[in-house]
Order: sequence, then structure tokens, then C-alpha cells
Amino acid sequence: MSTVAKTIRFITGYWRVNWQGAMEFRASFWTQMITMLINNGVWIAFWGIFFNRFPVVKGWEFTDVLLLWGITAGAFGWLHILFGNVGRVAYLIANGQIDSYLTMPKNILLHMLISRMSFSAWGDVLFAWLLFFIAIPFRIDHLLIYIMAQMLGGVLMGAVILAGQSLAFWIGNSEGLSFQIANAMITFTTYPIDIFQGFTRLLLFTLLPAGFISIMPIALFRGLHLSFLVMLISVTILFAASSVFIFYRGLRRYESGNMITLKM
Repeated sequence: MSTVAKTIRFITGYWRVNWQGAMEFRASFWTQMITMLINNGVWIAFWGIFFNRFPVVKGWEFTDVLLLWGITAGAFGWLHILFGNVGRVAYLIANGQIDSYLTMPKNILLHMLISRMSFSAWGDVLFAWLLFFIAIPFRIDHLLIYIMAQMLGGVLMGAVILAGQSLAFWIGNSEGLSFQIANAMITFTTYPIDIFQGFTRLLLFTLLPAGFISIMPIALFRGLHLSFLVMLISVTILFAASSVFIFYRGLRRYESGNMITLKM
């Protein structure tokens, strides 16, 4: 069996085990999923009230915000379902808990990211698809663009989160800082990009690339702008590669927590 086939089998096997583990705690699973649905729904209710009073804000309508929240929720959701440890890397580093991954023959980063699944993230994914069917008429091109937007958004979001989490290799316990970076990335993707100006807007298209997700409803659904799509894909690849580089560069500095255990 080829290396690629073995890797795919390894990944899908882990995801299947994570799902089976979730089903062992059905009450917790459903509670967390429904709670996330309600939490997201409250924000949509807020935006509904806002746009009822101001129907158009800098060219943005309520439908655009629904798509924006759907893309962001879907991106965050699939990322934390499939790579549930992405937001816990700093904790694992600071507590010496990546030792067990160092003893395994599989890719360290990949193994660490896929070994956990977030229950609440299923609520984000369900919420994302509810908004899709509410916001726009169903068309195949809309469906494909929506899936693509969620996937690219998830990779870009994951890259920023991983880079922030990897700072723990240099500054020790950086959970607080890592959380702030991740929270800033997620928060800025839920607001229309056109309300930001000057330095903040520049920041959202450079160091904290939330702007590339925030602008998606306008750039992708109001006529597909190929130049933006090429830029989006290029930026996503750049940040993904950079985050992996930062992680492995930091791994050279890692000091064992003497917690080596065998993971089955």
C-alpha cells in the first residue's frame, strides 16, 4: 500500500474512532451541539434586528451577513471536528503532552491535530447549512462556492490558530495569548469587512487575514471574482505552509515533559 493510501487510511480511521467516542457520550454531544446552535442563533437575531432598522450598511444586506456567518461557522466547525486539537496545541506543548506523539511513526503534527474532535463544532456545521438554505436560492454553483468558501476559510483559520498556538515553543505557557489570537481571527470574520478602515483593514488582510473570509459573501456570491479567488487560494497556501514551518521550527526547541505514554 502506498504512503498516501496509508495516510488516508490512518486519518479516516482516527476520525471514525473520534465519532464513535462522541456517540459514547450522546447526552454531552447533543447538549454541546444544541447549545452552540442557540449561541449562534442569538447573534443572527441581533443582526436581524439591526438590519431591520438599517437595511443596507456600506453595501451589505442581511443576506450577506447570513452568508458570512454561515461560512465562518462552517469553516470553524469542520476544522474543529476533523482537527480538534488545533486550539489546544499550546496547552499540549506547555504540559509536555506531545511526548506521546513523538514516539509514533506517523506525522507528529497531523497525528496531534486529528486525535481529538470537538462536539460543539457539529452545531456550527449544522448552523452553517441552515443559514445557506435560508439565505439564498439553492443552485449548484451556490452550493459549490459555499463548500469551497468553508474549506478555504477553515484552512486559513486553522493556519492562524496553529501559528498562534505554536508560540508556546518560545514563550512557554501562551494559552492566553494563543486564545486571544484565535478569538480575534474568529471575531473579525463575523463582521462585514467594509466597516473597517485604515490600519485595521490593512491588518485584516495581512498579519490577521480575517478580511479574506469576511469579504467572501461579496467577492464570491455577487459574481465570482477570479482574481480574488486566486489571491485567496494563494494566501491560504502561504499561511498554511508558514504555520507548519513555525510549528516544526519550534519543535526543535521542545523539551520533553517526561510524560511518554503509548497511544493506541
